[in-house]
Amino acid sequence: MKFIRHIQLLLLALLSVAAISCNTGEGSGGTGAIEGTVYKVLHPDDNYNLETDTILAAKEDVFLVYGTQDFYGDDEETDHTGFYRFDYLRPGTYTVYAYSELASGERVAVPQTVEVQRGKTTTVPDIYIHDGKAYGTSMVKGHVWAYYIDKNGNVISQGWAYGLRMFIQRQGEDFPCDDVRAGLDGMFAFQKLTPGNYTVFTFSEDEDEIPSVVAKTISVPEPDQIYMFPDTFRVNIRP
Repeated sequence: MKFIRHIQLLLLALLSVAAISCNTGEGSGGTGAIEGTVYKVLHPDDNYNLETDTILAAKEDVFLVYGTQDFYGDDEETDHTGFYRFDYLRPGTYTVYAYSELASGERVAVPQTVEVQRGKTTTVPDIYIHDGKAYGTSMVKGHVWAYYIDKNGNVISQGWAYGLRMFIQRQGEDFPCDDVRAGLDGMFAFQKLTPGNYTVFTFSEDEDEIPSVVAKTISVPEPDQIYMFPDTFRVNIRP
């Protein structure tokens, strides 16, 4: 009986050690905490300077990854001030993230990694997420000048080509992806362009009203930038 009793005590000790070992490492069941704030950077379209507006990110999901795990272990929703908090964490390394959303609808995680200590609250560096139809895209701008000619090809007046239709086409594609009309100052702007090479074109005409294409190419290597044609487009127009 004593031998059996010793075996039982040994098994209980092993189970206790196993239970303790299962409670080590990152995860819930501790006395640490994580808190922080999420801000949202808005990228509206029809803003020809790509200006942004930053607000508190209310009612946004925030996710918490324990250590090096591949999937989040917990999530919280920010309050009206963009604040969130995760309680009852064991010491270790944690990654907090929220999502930005591209104009295409694709979501991109914005992470911050912190160390949690027993019995202490760790403040996460502010997380800035981005949203809006212009986020992750660029803009191409330029000007177009018109020479108004008579039936003999003589210039009778000239000025900014207000209302002239401009087209943009991604190189390698068969058709234009957008068209706009030039403004009072002859300026045109194409919005929400993803990186790539483009051709911008319009039409000119001679004294016989025969149209010809006036085109320029431009490279858009990076998102969230404005690319400007250094040279003005120049066209002939029969009034």
